[in-house]
Parts: sequence; structure tokens; C-alpha cells
Amino acid sequence: MATEEETRAARDAKLDALHQRLTASVEQLVSADDWRQALEFAARFRSRSFGNTLLIFVQHLDAFEKGLVPDPEPTYVAGYKQWQALGRQVNKGQPGYQIMAPVTGRFATSTPQDAESWRRLGRFEKPRPGEVVRSRMVGAKPAYVWDISQTTGGPYPERPTPVLLEGEAPAGLWDGLSALVEADGYRVLRVEHEGLIHGANGLTDFAARTVAVRTNMDPAAQVKTLAHELGHVRLHGPDNPDWVGHRGIGEVEAESVALMIGAAHGMDTVAYTIPYVSGWAGTVKDKDPAEVVQATGERVRKAAGAILDALDTVQLGAGDPPGLTRETAQPERGVRSERVPLVAANLPRPAAPRELAVRSL
Repeated sequence: MATEEETRAARDAKLDALHQRLTASVEQLVSADDWRQALEFAARFRSRSFGNTLLIFVQHLDAFEKGLVPDPEPTYVAGYKQWQALGRQVNKGQPGYQIMAPVTGRFATSTPQDAESWRRLGRFEKPRPGEVVRSRMVGAKPAYVWDISQTTGGPYPERPTPVLLEGEAPAGLWDGLSALVEADGYRVLRVEHEGLIHGANGLTDFAARTVAVRTNMDPAAQVKTLAHELGHVRLHGPDNPDWVGHRGIGEVEAESVALMIGAAHGMDTVAYTIPYVSGWAGTVKDKDPAEVVQATGERVRKAAGAILDALDTVQLGAGDPPGLTRETAQPERGVRSERVPLVAANLPRPAAPRELAVRSL
């Protein structure tokens, strides 16, 4: 029987291998088309962290190339026992896809406003009288998921898939996005042409707290632009502590939020303008481009996921099988690591941006 030290060493070796594979996958996102494809896939698996989405994608593609699964992209993924709970069984010989699952710890304090006062509780330790207890992530461990094509069982329900004509906007999406913009304290303005907003498709003015979209575009372009501007509102406001203040990254993040929202509604994203990733990623001082891309991807996923969760529209699934509740699915949102940061909080906090108006492509 392996000792505790041997078990920990084996786990760390698996995590190292996962980090290396994840870093290699991120480094491949160097073109507009690669970035677009990664985000479209992430939109269909947004219950997972951006890093785990990439890990699932590359491992499933490996399985497809080896003839183990019928399609190059997965449909629904879940853990071994989760599939059993849904009446399906993982087929013998099918490899699980390794992802990074969170390891949480319990922390207690009698003065929660003092960040230094929190102490970690032991496994069976109880808090002292009057203490507040919170759980937070303290590390990661390897876990496995399988695609539905790697399982057998009875017929499985399919979620409705939005079908759109060219130029058509998804039903209810403009109204839903407008309501979210207004809930964030901004007015939505519809202007007749780009000349009224400095030649742009859309314009977010943080000082005036307005979001303007030109109406001389087809409905799909208008709703995509509004989603882009909502991305600016959520990610790039002057009071946002995680905003790095880099204009190129800001435009990619906002357009990426729009891309994910569109993809989740079945919109054709081929014509979207996504700048060359390696160009802007390489301009961030003291950060490896792979770190920047991955942190950006996680920020985009979180922002788009929060928007999609708040919309009452017909959308593609989030990667969890129908019938798997949020509690049983236990999505690993925001998994972090020391080697490859997955959240924007790891980036330096900047001063408030000088520009108060953001024009959109």
C-alpha cells in the first residue's frame, strides 16, 4: 500500500502533467480563428473553468483521433458516479479526461473584517464560540470526467438548440441584455448611424453612464454589439479592481464576451472581429503570454457565464448533462494554481483608466 507521501507525490506528478498540457494548449491560441474556436467551445461548456474546458477539448480530440469516440467534440461531460446517478455507465476501456478539481478548506475567525485573522480548521475541528466559518479553495487535485459518447444507457433528452437565419437576432436577447445594462446603472441609447458615435458600432461612456448602439446594422449585429458593450461595462469600468487597463486586452475581452453570448444562442460568429491574440498578449509587461491568454479566458468565461445565467432566453447547454443539478455537478469554477493563474485577480491592479469612453469595432 502506498504511503501518504507517495500518494501526494503521485497526485503532484499528475497535476504537473496537467499544467504542462494546459500550458501547451493555451500557447496554441495564437490566431484569431483559434481564439474564436476556443471561446465557442467554452460557451458550450461554461460550467467548467476556462482551463478545464481546454483540457477536456484536447483530450477528447485525442480520443477521437484514436477512434475511441465518434465525434471530434464532446457533447455532455460528467464524473463516473454522476453518470451512474443519471442511469448511464462508462464503457470499459474508455479513458477519463483529467481535469483540475478544487480542494477546499474551512477557515474561521471572530473578526472577519481582518484578512490576517482567518485560521484554517482541522478536519474535525469545530469553530470557537462566536467565530465565523467560510470555505475557500486551497489547492487542486486531479479528477476525471467522461463524455456521454463514452457511456451506455437509455435514451437521453436533448436540449433545444436555437436556429437562426442570417442576420436574425435571438428572440428576447436585445431586451434581456438591455435590462442587464440598465441594472448596472447605464442607459441604452439607439443611434441612427456611426457618425453619431465617432464611427463605431457601439460606444460605452463610463462618465455619462450610457451605452449607445447604431441601428443601421442588421439585428444580429446590433445585439452582438450590445453584448460587447455589456462586456465593457462588466469588465472595464473605472471602479473594477481587476481591470489591467490595457486597451487591446479590453477590446478582445469585450468582443470575446459577445462571441460567447452569441455562440450560446446559436449565432454565427464567423464574421466576428477577434484581434490577433499573440500580439496583444505579448505586450503585457512582466507576464508570460500564455498566462495572459488564460487569465483573459477565465475573466471572459465568468463574465459571459454570469450574463447568460441572468438571461431568460433559449440557449445551448452549459456542458452538464440534462438532469444533473448544479449541486450534484459541482462545477469547478475559478480553479487556480500557482503555475498557471486562471483568474484575473493574479494580474496587477492598475490605476483607473484614463479613457472614459470605449468605442467598439
